[in-house]
Amino acid sequence: MMSLYQAQKKIYPRSVSGLFAKWRWFFVFATQIFFYGIPWLQWGGRQAMLFDLEARRFYIFGLVLYPQDVIYLSGILIISALLLFLFTAVAGRQWCGYACPQTVYTEIYLWIERKFEGDRSARMRLDKAPLSAAKLSRKTAKQLAWIAVGLWTGFTFVGYFTPIRELAGHVLSWTLGPWETFWIFFYGFATYGNAGFMREQVCKYMCPYARFQSAMFDKDTLIVTYDAKRGEPRGARSKKADPAALGLGDCVNCTLCVQVCPTGIDIRNGLQYECISCAACIDVCDEVMDKVGYPRGLIRYSTEHALQEGWGGKQIVRHILRPRVLIYSTILAAVSIALVASLFLRTPFKVDIVRDRATLARIVEGGKIENVYRIQIMNATEKPQTFTLAAEGLPGLELVTDKSVTIDGAQSLWVPVRLQLPWGTAKPGSHEIHFNVQSASIGALKEKSVFMVPR
Repeated sequence: MMSLYQAQKKIYPRSVSGLFAKWRWFFVFATQIFFYGIPWLQWGGRQAMLFDLEARRFYIFGLVLYPQDVIYLSGILIISALLLFLFTAVAGRQWCGYACPQTVYTEIYLWIERKFEGDRSARMRLDKAPLSAAKLSRKTAKQLAWIAVGLWTGFTFVGYFTPIRELAGHVLSWTLGPWETFWIFFYGFATYGNAGFMREQVCKYMCPYARFQSAMFDKDTLIVTYDAKRGEPRGARSKKADPAALGLGDCVNCTLCVQVCPTGIDIRNGLQYECISCAACIDVCDEVMDKVGYPRGLIRYSTEHALQEGWGGKQIVRHILRPRVLIYSTILAAVSIALVASLFLRTPFKVDIVRDRATLARIVEGGKIENVYRIQIMNATEKPQTFTLAAEGLPGLELVTDKSVTIDGAQSLWVPVRLQLPWGTAKPGSHEIHFNVQSASIGALKEKSVFMVPR
């Protein structure tokens, strides 16, 4: 009987040191300081970054956005996508290798695993060893540490949607709501499962980025490459041996490049979609080259054209500005400028007009025609603002309710408004009018509505 599924071997990545390993850990610290730290940062007496879904307000430092500002969220998502396309066209999958959350948390979980179980060979021996008290204690301690990191990550994630200081109080007093509890455990379990167990499976089978990256790659895209002309034929030899006399290339076939790979591939087989450009193989190969006295760079960041033509770094840089990169850059610059200009020029309050549907029009004292409205004013600043109301569009149209209203910072208020028109000054039917809502300090808005005149 033939199985339809390939058996998966557990990958035991070997620890590595070097320039690119240091860069990976730099991004681990940078991204996690931001993720775990930002919810605790205060800005003007509130949480600096908070997506308050219940109040329908999104705070991003000094910026307050409402659901009506979804256009800005769309712009940010478009910019993020274009940045990813541009970065991939120029530098390949280095986002995956250095800053992707899956890579970052896998690095953290691997570091914990090494602390409790040792490096690659020690972990392999421990897994093969029969169950014992020592093995059980190491495995249990590792799992508890993994769970703690996962739960803290889930707690922090929820802290972006519920004020994190209040959330911490609820956790300590065991008064968490059902949804908060669900998302803390769900996100914590996802972190624990993806970084602790699935690891490379997420990159190889679940992440769509690996599948469509080839559409953004070309022969001038920077990738991790193995110089086959220099390295082949590979083979073991003594340190003092002359590889040319033995008919060998510079590759000593130590397989360390495979042992350090987090996805378990052999970079010597050429570009593969599983490669996340983390450069662990570059670091370890350079160490081996130093030990045997050969030049570094047998495995290095380069491009297919550079390998074929023997280009150096300057020639690689000169080929960055090619048509697809220029197109991505132009579109990205245009969208970014438009978004920044829109944010800068936006009036920091919103106005919605709703007619009273219960009474289209009525005759009131003095023989005047009256229409009733409700005006929602959303103050998107964080200071109290006073707004003046006025209406225009018909001769004799008069606003007979309060003409000013004060609204606290980052709050919204429904204001009932009555408009009156002398009888006989307008024909029966629907007439277009405009409400003018103005604040002396933040600007003015004009919103359209209609005034109904009965027959």
